[in-house]
Amino acid sequence: MPSLSKSASSPQPLLHHDNSDAERRLREAEERLREAIEDLHRRNAVHGPYPPCDHGPDESCAAHAIGNLCQSFLLSYGVRVGIGILLRAFKLAKGHSYSSILDLKQLVSEKDLIVREEACRVGLLFGGFTGSYHALRCFLRKFRRKETPINAFLAGSVAGLSVLALDDSNRRRTLALYLLARVAQSAYNSAKSKNKFHLWGSHWRHGDALLFAIACAQVMYAFIMRPESLPKAYQDFIQKTGPVAAPVYKAVKETCRGGPVDVASLSAFLSRRGKLGSVKLEEFPSIIPCSVVHPGTNSCLAQNANAASATFRKTFPLYFSLTFVPYVVLHLQKFMDAPARTCWLALRDAVRSTTFLSAFVGIFQVAVNSFEFYYVKMVNMFYCS
Repeated sequence: MPSLSKSASSPQPLLHHDNSDAERRLREAEERLREAIEDLHRRNAVHGPYPPCDHGPDESCAAHAIGNLCQSFLLSYGVRVGIGILLRAFKLAKGHSYSSILDLKQLVSEKDLIVREEACRVGLLFGGFTGSYHALRCFLRKFRRKETPINAFLAGSVAGLSVLALDDSNRRRTLALYLLARVAQSAYNSAKSKNKFHLWGSHWRHGDALLFAIACAQVMYAFIMRPESLPKAYQDFIQKTGPVAAPVYKAVKETCRGGPVDVASLSAFLSRRGKLGSVKLEEFPSIIPCSVVHPGTNSCLAQNANAASATFRKTFPLYFSLTFVPYVVLHLQKFMDAPARTCWLALRDAVRSTTFLSAFVGIFQVAVNSFEFYYVKMVNMFYCS
């Protein structure tokens, strides 16, 4: 019986301890709430009838806007210049001119590194947008005497005129289309989170990969069959990244449309590769053979591997510059605290992005070669039967 009474009375200290902890947390929460209310009253007293601004009470609206403008300008300017310098260093190293990397005249000369004007324009774009956005929000907050989402919408719309800092209309159009796509994505994510609308297959585990594959199919179709529908810079990027020459793509397009192939252009291309005598060209071929697609390699498997590795070597400097420089410039304190970790993260992300692009090119080449192989095989079986 003594043991039973002891076991029955043992939960009481534990219950008392839990209640004391709950009361202590409640008192702390009440104290924090009281301090927040007092701080809100102090800010309202400073600003009078106007709603409080996002910045501190000791900082004026003009100083806040100018500070954001200067900060965004310096960060974006530093990122653009840093990317240009790092790409220039990779170019010098690729030419086995390692000693010239330490020569500032060759590394950052205006003759070989023309980024000063472009970096200033990029800085004005982001700095002007940030500074004008904060200035307009403060103005609308005081002019309308209230803070609503309309203030942010109006301020962002007017601040968007900072895109005029870019002198190229094509770049302005590209940036506008990119932001429009982001707006559509944000609207879709908002509707999906509220269970109002979602695309078919978006709840699948790899639905995003399926959507990306469909988008890539449309882009590659447009690149070969409708190249005029893509921007010139995007066409050049795909052409330089891929392993197939431009005359071959043109011949593929004409073959698919049933038109005549430019035999003279293909002959000149094969002559430069030293393979003109080993390939028989026709004006109306049923398919462009592998000997024309990759004349420098007889094996399709070797061509697939070469395409992936060549893409990796060509694009790694670009992706490393695009990852390393923002890591350093935008997170300078983290880089100063742990430089080795920052370099490792930049290297890891660069390798991941480059591997993705090289795998894309390699798989595309595998699909092209496989289609040609099985097409020829099926035609031979049909005629032999």
